[in-house]
Amino acid sequence: KHFRFFFPINSFPCVCFPFFSLQTPSLLKRAGTEKLREVFQKYASVQKNGEDYMTSEDFVRKFLGLFAESAFNDDSVRLLAGIADTSKDGLISFSEFQAFEGLLCTPDALYRTAFQLFDRQGNGTVSYADFADVVQKTELHSKIPFSLDGPFIKRYFGDKKQRLINYAEFTQLLHDFHEEHAMEAFRSKDPAGTGFISPLDFQDVIVKVKQHLLTPNVKDNLVSVTEGHKVSFPYFMAFTSLLNNMELIKQVYLQATQGSRTDMVTKDQILLAAQPLSQITPLEVDILFHLAGAVHQAGWWKRRRKITPCRQVIRIDFSDLNSIAPEHYTKHITHRLADIKAVESPADRSAFIQVLESSYRFTLGSFAGAVGATVVYPIDLVKTRMQNQRAGSYIGEVAYRNSWDCFKKVVRHEGVMGLYRGLLPQLMGVAPEKAIKLTVNDLVRDKLTDKKGNIPTWAEVLAGGCAGASQVVFTNPLEIVKIRLQVAGEIATGSKIRAWSVVRELGLFGLYKGARACLLRDVPFSAIYFPTYAHTKALMADKDGYNHPLTLLAAGAIAGIPAASLVTPADVIKTRLQVVARSGQTTYTGVWDATKKIMAEEGPRAFWKGTAARVCRSSPQFGVTLVTYELLQRLFYVDFGGTQPKGSEALKMTTQLETAAEKVSTEKLDHIGGYRAAVPLLAGVESKFGLYLPRFGRGVATTTTPTGS
Repeated sequence: KHFRFFFPINSFPCVCFPFFSLQTPSLLKRAGTEKLREVFQKYASVQKNGEDYMTSEDFVRKFLGLFAESAFNDDSVRLLAGIADTSKDGLISFSEFQAFEGLLCTPDALYRTAFQLFDRQGNGTVSYADFADVVQKTELHSKIPFSLDGPFIKRYFGDKKQRLINYAEFTQLLHDFHEEHAMEAFRSKDPAGTGFISPLDFQDVIVKVKQHLLTPNVKDNLVSVTEGHKVSFPYFMAFTSLLNNMELIKQVYLQATQGSRTDMVTKDQILLAAQPLSQITPLEVDILFHLAGAVHQAGWWKRRRKITPCRQVIRIDFSDLNSIAPEHYTKHITHRLADIKAVESPADRSAFIQVLESSYRFTLGSFAGAVGATVVYPIDLVKTRMQNQRAGSYIGEVAYRNSWDCFKKVVRHEGVMGLYRGLLPQLMGVAPEKAIKLTVNDLVRDKLTDKKGNIPTWAEVLAGGCAGASQVVFTNPLEIVKIRLQVAGEIATGSKIRAWSVVRELGLFGLYKGARACLLRDVPFSAIYFPTYAHTKALMADKDGYNHPLTLLAAGAIAGIPAASLVTPADVIKTRLQVVARSGQTTYTGVWDATKKIMAEEGPRAFWKGTAARVCRSSPQFGVTLVTYELLQRLFYVDFGGTQPKGSEALKMTTQLETAAEKVSTEKLDHIGGYRAAVPLLAGVESKFGLYLPRFGRGVATTTTPTGS
């Protein structure tokens, strides 16, 4: 029943508002004066000396959309409105409205907003009376009174409490006040001064003082984590410090695992990685592992790995840290052209929805494959001609000295369009080929991914292998037609070979000539490529797990280097089987026959012909294909209740507040410029510093219809 939206205590000021990061990490673009005046006049309900003014209700309840209930707390509304009302006359002028919008765009907007909440006189300082007046109105003070005559207050305001605090000093006061309140709450539960409190008192204090940092999992296990023992003051301080430092703990984990979110780590590994950070103590790490064990309960013992008959070591992964301090997905900079929610929750995924999801991926994969193939097709043509060039069995000088020589001669003798000979059948086949490869890989990965979103390496390899095998049904006919068209330009003939004539000549079964070699190439290629791509993409993601499109392109290209080069021998064999041998050239009856004859006639180096061209073709092609595929999923977003490509959204600490504020920002079109951050800032002042203002209660003011609304 209180105005409680929560910000993580350690998320400021280094990261302001994740979903407001379109301009810079900490600044918002200011609104224009005329547009701001138009918004102001819409909500201003009072005229005085020819000037329009907003009342406290106009500003807080009608414009910001807070305290919308009829039985709202009038004192809380006036306190919040006083932040913008610098003249403290109960009315907000346009100049004050505009000034506050500018304040919301500053990097330290949270602390400046809090300062204006406590600056009750509007003179740029905070007195003891101002500070005490605001603190005494908070809900936390009513539950656990804070000693306003204690040494903490005197250290800041002096023994006589007459010292005035400026803004810079106030920021430190506010930072320390919340921690001091926690210690005072402990002392209130330990009147005898023993240094211990009961588990139930520990639960009561943590729930009241640190509720904005508690997840349901942690809140339900506050007593069990103590194992029934009394809680000492050092343990209490370490526990509160751990809650404050969970984001730092996550960074320590990522450092220990070199960026992996699935590797299991021991307590010793965390301690080693945390050595440079004095904020994290061994006691906090002990509590972390106990808390993770209490939260998981069932199945926790399966995480224990016996080292010796006398010792067992508990290990945790990133999901254990998320169960204590969850991360939530936030929209990143990619603008969505479509945002469709097919199911309300993963539990609603029916067989029909899964078929729709595969169809959706197939469609996007088709387009992505066509884009990738078109970009690199000239390189593919050069690669094919280099691989088909034979030595020893054909009389005459070789046509091309190297790939660059081949490229120049094609352009010279066949024109630029000669580089795209056979592109049409390639596009007709590559669309379903890449689509089924991407769809099957995603499908198998989804099936082998656990509930935490982790997938073992063997499962990634298996998913890639399945994808490679499935594509051969499209790849082989496509490849044999494409190759015969590509090499047709090597011979000067009067008639031009067409794709359809090649298909009629080969027939249905002829289209699958060399299918074994195709399988020998495509299965290991995909088994190498997709796991390499997934891990490279994860390594190139930023600290929030987001992949910029350029990192997707780079990851796709890098993964293509080992995949394309290592399977070149299979590609050479496939090419030789599928090309029509000319007079004087060796013919092959199968994979093994081709392998023996190539080795005998041309030596082992022949198996690596065209490796450079193949890498130069496959690497950028798959880079372009994968970045197109993932960007299409970001642009045309459909939530089928399954998994989304990792790296498509930034993983930041968001809260109920930020979710609500984003909704307000979307629905309240009048929240422009800095006012896009107004709701999270005002609520953040409460939750970050424990200053929860009552939502309901004392008095209901009359409402006034704003002019122009």
